[in-house]
Amino acid sequence: MVAAKEGDKVKVHYTGTLENGSVFDSTEGQEPFEFTIGSGEVLPDFENAVKGLEPGQSAEVKIKSENAYGDYREDLCFPVEKNYFPEGVEPKVGEFFSLQLKNGNTVVVKVKEIQGDTIILDANHPLAGENLNFQIKLVEIA
Repeated sequence: MVAAKEGDKVKVHYTGTLENGSVFDSTEGQEPFEFTIGSGEVLPDFENAVKGLEPGQSAEVKIKSENAYGDYREDLCFPVEKNYFPEGVEPKVGEFFSLQLKNGNTVVVKVKEIQGDTIILDANHPLAGENLNFQIKLVEIA
C-alpha cells in the first residue's frame, strides 16, 4: 500500500477530545473528512499525524494550545453597548454573533458576560487555550 504524503487528497475519520475527555468534534456516523495534505486546511500537527499513514491505519496526536488555536487572550474580550445590537435582539451569555469589521472581514464573537447595558464580547476561538487530542483513521487516499 501507499502511504499518505504531501499533496495527497485524503479522507479521514477522527474524534477530537479535550483534556477532560469531552468530545468537541467527530466524524463518527458521518462521511469522512476530506482535505489535501500541505494545503493549510487543517492544523499542521493534525496534517503531520496523517502523513505516512496507509489506508486503514490510525494515529493519535496531542496538540498543545499554542499549536492549535492559541492561548486564551483577555485582550480579545471587549465591551459594547446593548444598543449596538439590532432592535429586538436580546443577547444572551453563550450566544454567538458575526460582526462585520470596517475592513469588510467578519469575526465571530461570543457573549461572555452581560453587565447592565454593557455586553462583554469574546473574539477568541472557542477552542483557544485548549490542548486538543485527536484519534485519526486514514480511510482513503483519493
